[in-house]
Amino acid sequence: MAAPEEGAAGIGASATRGSLWLGLVNLLAKGSQVVLTVVLAGFLTEGELGLVTVAVALVNVGQVVQSMGVFDIVSRTARDPARMAGTMMTISVGIGVVLAAAGVLLAAPIAALLGAPAAAGLIRIAALSLPFTAAAGVQMGLMHRDLQFSRRLIPDGGSALVSTTVTIVLAATGHGAASLAIGLLCGAVLQPLLGVAVGVRIRPGWDAGAAMEALRWTRVVGPGAVIAILLINVDYPAVSRVLGPDAVGVYSLAFRIAWAPYVMVALVLGAVSFPVYARLRREGGELRPAVSRFVRALLVLAGAPYVIAAVMSDRVVVLDERWAPAGPVLVVLCGYGIGFALQYMLQEVVRAVDKPGAYLVLQVAHLVLLLVGLVVLTPYGVMAAAMAQFVAVWIVVPPALLVLHRAGALPQAGPVFRTVGGLVLAAGACLLVRWGTDQVALLADPTSYLGLVVDGLLMAAAFLAVMALTNRDLIRDLRHLRAG
Repeated sequence: MAAPEEGAAGIGASATRGSLWLGLVNLLAKGSQVVLTVVLAGFLTEGELGLVTVAVALVNVGQVVQSMGVFDIVSRTARDPARMAGTMMTISVGIGVVLAAAGVLLAAPIAALLGAPAAAGLIRIAALSLPFTAAAGVQMGLMHRDLQFSRRLIPDGGSALVSTTVTIVLAATGHGAASLAIGLLCGAVLQPLLGVAVGVRIRPGWDAGAAMEALRWTRVVGPGAVIAILLINVDYPAVSRVLGPDAVGVYSLAFRIAWAPYVMVALVLGAVSFPVYARLRREGGELRPAVSRFVRALLVLAGAPYVIAAVMSDRVVVLDERWAPAGPVLVVLCGYGIGFALQYMLQEVVRAVDKPGAYLVLQVAHLVLLLVGLVVLTPYGVMAAAMAQFVAVWIVVPPALLVLHRAGALPQAGPVFRTVGGLVLAAGACLLVRWGTDQVALLADPTSYLGLVVDGLLMAAAFLAVMALTNRDLIRDLRHLRAG
């Protein structure tokens, strides 16, 4: 039994280091997006932000179509990883070229169909990024195979910072919605070049056996990947079609803020967890303790920004008072965000325990629920569209837990419930802090930058203090893993 335990400890240490490195990468890459959201809210009108959001949403779908299953295939294959990566590079970039051409040629009818004809030019610019993001995706898959997350710092962080800088400069000089599309293209072109610079050199090639293995796996997880990206992008076209670009602008601002904790915490933990689960299964280790740690870490690390953002949602007017309608929407989307992060972490386990059919069923069910909700509720406004997201995501959490229970990979109930209880207490502490600051005239004004900063710092301190007291065993375990 000693060998598996030592192996599990080694994997845990690798996972902890990987989480720290990937967290730093996301802090730069995704943190720049948060900065970008704040800046664009000052420079762009609601309609302009809505138009560029529709264009980027379409490109996001294209990115998944061209690279579906790449991370899984490269991480799981028993073949020579270099040959598999070369084959995937040929396939992914080839699909990216086709999609880019389609985006350029069909931009006008697509934009008209979505009720945003002015977005056609933005779609053309953004579509040109697809072949470059395809190449970068294969590079990242190869890095993830060996848990070498530190190597992502330069290509991910560097390209994101360049993209953000270009976008802000263009927006500040009056280029409007096109600034974000051009910045996106610049970052996409730079990312694979920086990947080569840090030593991830993949020669495009072709191996028939590798291609067949990729096809078999893609047939299973590929549709789920496409559905997953539709789940986080289908709302924009729906809102645009029914309510118009201005409504998309208000909705997208709230969504971008609520989405930040997911991309900066959940995606980090998920990206680390899947190869960890896969390695534990290969080495005969037990999954439940690892799953429990990842889920609890998610509730602590993502719970903090979600609770704080919800409690301070009315302070979104510090960007500009015209964004006041986004405040109530943000509260609902924070509840959606923590639910989406949780179901994402659970479905990573579903994939890792070789339940691709169940994974696909869960994804399809979520998408169907969301589509029905959007069709029924969107005509009633952006708040109703946000409620469709909230309801759909929480309905699919119990079935995911049932699948994990049957697979013997269900998170341990006692520790997880302890963390959930701490989360509720921490939320209460944040509400108490907000009540207190509202009694101080200097801090009570929602447009006050000082009030925003003081509220945020006090709530963060209160939240972390409560969670530290209620999750001492988790902190102890994580320290042990880091030391290991």
